[in-house]
Amino acid sequence: MPELMRAIVLDGPGAPDVLKIRDVPRPVATPGWVLLKVHAFGLNRSEFHFRRGLGSFGSFPRIPGIEATGVVVEAPGGEFDAGTQAAALMGGMGRTFDGGYAEYVLVPAANVIPFKSSLDWATLGAVPEMLQTANGSLAIGVNATPGSSLLIRGGTSSIGLALAVLAKRQGMTVVSTTRSPAKTQTLLDAGVDHVVVDSGSVAEDVRAIFPEGVGGAVELVGTPTLKDTLRATAIHGTVCFTGMLSDEWTVKDFYPIDFIPNGVRLTAYSGEASDLPAAVLQDFLEAVEAGHVAVPIGKTYAFDQIVQAHQDMEDGTVTGKLVVTVDGNING
Repeated sequence: MPELMRAIVLDGPGAPDVLKIRDVPRPVATPGWVLLKVHAFGLNRSEFHFRRGLGSFGSFPRIPGIEATGVVVEAPGGEFDAGTQAAALMGGMGRTFDGGYAEYVLVPAANVIPFKSSLDWATLGAVPEMLQTANGSLAIGVNATPGSSLLIRGGTSSIGLALAVLAKRQGMTVVSTTRSPAKTQTLLDAGVDHVVVDSGSVAEDVRAIFPEGVGGAVELVGTPTLKDTLRATAIHGTVCFTGMLSDEWTVKDFYPIDFIPNGVRLTAYSGEASDLPAAVLQDFLEAVEAGHVAVPIGKTYAFDQIVQAHQDMEDGTVTGKLVVTVDGNING
């Protein structure tokens, strides 16, 4: 009989309560793949989309989860030693093969990023995908430079808060938006220089701060606000389309000459594990340990609370990253 593990399984799309905890066979490592003991995993908007059946990616039944953090159990190809702390993310996790919502996850070695840290597992579980997306949006999507200005459209999301932390570490001046004035202090606490309350149009407010427009912007709300974000951006500035908090995937009646202002660049970022170098992850975790930066965790849940966690993500009731801990161990 195969060894069993607890896992959260989706048989098909639906409301949060379609997520079911079951005993399933523990995966067996083969050369080129790495078996991780999962201690924590972060929740991501794309998992909400997958659970709802939105988009054209993935198949059911499936253990979801595009990231997980834990310890290497076995790597038959010799890529990592047993006991190595590691994060696994992207590359089809939780979509085309089973993902991180489980006690163990089997992933291609290329999806694994090793690290060393004494931080608690909830903190470590919050970092990988959030950091990969924020770092990639800045470095690849915007090609940000130290000392420049940045607009974060959707600033109180977990990615938005991580972007603020990274941008301030690069000496950038940061403008972040929120639809709720009550969340202004959250953004200021993350290091944001200017907070703009988002009524659907912020370009005029942003240009009141930067008359020529910001040097770069990361769009996290999605297609409904993209045109306005482009108009808040300076000539030769770059807008990186990264997120879809609005759950609207396409731009209707897209006419580029009307939609994109003269000289403003529009890029996109989705990214893979390879976009998060181990050195960048290690440096960030060490900065957290030293108290130089804070991980924007909104709420931590037990494994058995996965339905509530997804409900909170769907309702948008929590500001910051949602994290699920698989057991009670601390860096075990």
